[in-house]
Amino acid sequence: MEFIENITAGLKKIAEELIEKANLTTNDIVVVGCSSSEILGDNMGTNSSPELGEKVFLALNKVFKEKGIFIAAQCCEHLNRAIIVERKAVPFGEYVNVVPAPKAGGSFATAAYKYMENPVALENIKADAGIDIGGVLIGMHLKSVAVPVKLSEKTVGNAIILAARTRPKFIGGVRANYDESKL
Repeated sequence: MEFIENITAGLKKIAEELIEKANLTTNDIVVVGCSSSEILGDNMGTNSSPELGEKVFLALNKVFKEKGIFIAAQCCEHLNRAIIVERKAVPFGEYVNVVPAPKAGGSFATAAYKYMENPVALENIKADAGIDIGGVLIGMHLKSVAVPVKLSEKTVGNAIILAARTRPKFIGGVRANYDESKL
């Protein structure tokens, strides 16, 4: 039980810190990839835990939802890293027909599908920030210019944590002026 309490406390801190460091606001989207196997200290895809997937999703969703920020849950490679997200986050998205399961989508994405109000699946998304729990490779679902975010928490359970924010591309060359607040 202490293991789960430590994980959920750490996830709360990670989410709050990412919101602050990435300047996330209402209606932003955070892609989250999560290997419950890695959290438990096993190799990715070898010990999927639906219960742990639920605990991770609910802990992160509590923090993000309070701020009006959407989670885009990345499925595992068996679903080509499809995304599960609230329909209202992507009202004009091109949805695909798939329902994740622990061994075909992953425990975290399965929990997202279960607990979201109106979940839809997409083949891809361009999120504003991301959290990678266990090295599941979320980069394909971030906007074009991703910037690493150093977090105080380096692990969740036994899984490494990497985070990123995005920023707009600089265009226009030497004569262009830029909005300093978007760096």
